[in-house]
Formats: sequence, C-alpha cells, structure tokens
Amino acid sequence: MDIFQTFYNSNDTENSIKMSAYMKDKFHFLGIPKPERARLSKDFLKQHKKDMYIDWSFVFKCYNMPEREFHYLALDYLLLLKAKLISKDIDNIEKLIVTNSWWDSVDCLDAIVGDMCLRYPELKKSVILKWIYSDNIWLKRVAIDFQLKYKENTDIDILSKAILVNCNTDEFFVNKAIGWSLREYSKTNKEWVRSFLQNNKLSKLSVKEASKYI
Repeated sequence: MDIFQTFYNSNDTENSIKMSAYMKDKFHFLGIPKPERARLSKDFLKQHKKDMYIDWSFVFKCYNMPEREFHYLALDYLLLLKAKLISKDIDNIEKLIVTNSWWDSVDCLDAIVGDMCLRYPELKKSVILKWIYSDNIWLKRVAIDFQLKYKENTDIDILSKAILVNCNTDEFFVNKAIGWSLREYSKTNKEWVRSFLQNNKLSKLSVKEASKYI
C-alpha cells in the first residue's frame, strides 16, 4: 500500500485552499479533512501497529513532504507507536518540534514528550531544562506544557522554572502555553496555582487562561 499515492489520489483543491487559509497559509494542504485522512491511513497504520522499532526514515520522509497531511501522518504513526520510543529518540523528536512548526504539530509532539518523560524521568534534566532556555519558541512551549496530563505527578519545580524563565515575553504561543499549563494543574492543585498567580507577574493572556477553574 503506497500511502503517499493514496493521499495524493484524494487531493481536493477547494478544501486545500480552505485548510491552508485556516493555518495562516503556512502550509500547503492536499485538502483531506481529518476524518477522511484517518480512513485513508487506517489500514496502513494497522499494518505497523506491532512494529518493534520506530521507522525514522518514514517519519522524516513525511516531514520533508510539502503537504501538511503527510506531517500529520508521521505524527499519527508516532502516536501509534509511542510506547516504542526510547530515551535517545528525544533527539529526533526535537528535530520534529523545530521543523514545520505550528501549534497543531507541536502540541501533538508535546503529548509524546510528556509520555517519554514519564518513562524516562532523566529527560527532564537532560533535555527539558535545555529547552526551557532555548531561543526557539516551540521548544519553550513544549518545556512549559509537556506535563499537561500529569496531574499529581506534576514536577512543580520544572513547571515553575519553565514559566518564570519565559514569562517576560509578548510571544502569544509562549504566554498561551503558560496559562494552559497552570489551568490544567489547577484542576489538581488550585491553591498552588492561585498562590503562583498572586506571587508572580504573568501576561494578561496567561492569567486569563490560568484562572479558568480557580
């Protein structure tokens, strides 16, 4: 099954224009809506469900394609096999975060990084701390948000550092990430988040997002 040709055969020019416009014309789209993309890739992904290793050549082939649907296919593949990711794969994940970067792909990788850091806690010190100080806004965003689903397992020292190092910015995607991370953690520890907001100066956007449940 040639998944690339399958996608190309489903090209929809009208949808392509609409989907590209929604993403600020940052990417070219084939015009395949998510439900249809899932249907087209179902058999392909099923064939790879029991793979023992990540086929990084396939992942990067997808990421080197100009059409956004292939980037999504790579991410769907990684999500399917996320349990097979090993510690050293974080280097390839970092390459993906800074390639074809936008909120849709980065937030998917964010969840994958979160899963990896639960299984390999050493990555928090060896990688996440580095990303906190990165000049790349998307690495910063992941460093701030990778614990979104951690609840009581949230490392508040890492969370605090990630926020405080990066809160003095006008960058929308960073400030949004700060608010999002605090909002999610407030579901577990409202008092900590309330105290954090009272004792630190954050952007209006971050505060608005963080205060939703407190």
